[in-house]
Amino acid sequence: MSISEPAFRIAGGFLLLLAAIDMVIAKSHSGMVSTTSDEDEESVTRDDVSVFPLAIPMIAGPGALTSLVVLMRQAEAQSNFMTAGVIIILLIILILTYISLLLGDYLMKALGVTGTNVLTRVFGIILSALAIQHIINGITILIKSAMTAA
Repeated sequence: MSISEPAFRIAGGFLLLLAAIDMVIAKSHSGMVSTTSDEDEESVTRDDVSVFPLAIPMIAGPGALTSLVVLMRQAEAQSNFMTAGVIIILLIILILTYISLLLGDYLMKALGVTGTNVLTRVFGIILSALAIQHIINGITILIKSAMTAA
């Protein structure tokens, strides 16, 4: 599709930034951290609820997929060892996510509503920094390639 790595970096950065802003501001019913009213209505009338809209955007959403594409492109440029490293890290993250989902009730009871909100905002700030770094890296690569082409 002829999409460059800087385009993926910038697009992924913007998508991550949107998720981060949603986490920090804690808007209600945006569709990122809770279901929208339309999704609630559809869940009542729909027989098949195999797709749960709350978890999918955060675990395997556009930001996560874009980050993975960028990391794999970088790893492939280095070596097969780096590619295997990215895959191993991805599997570790998936296992940690699975464990977190299994322990979700216990974590919620231990942290409480206030603790959960504080952690959500702290991780939102960290995610926003990561998003901005993706955007900066993409713009830097574009500028460097424009300067070498000129």
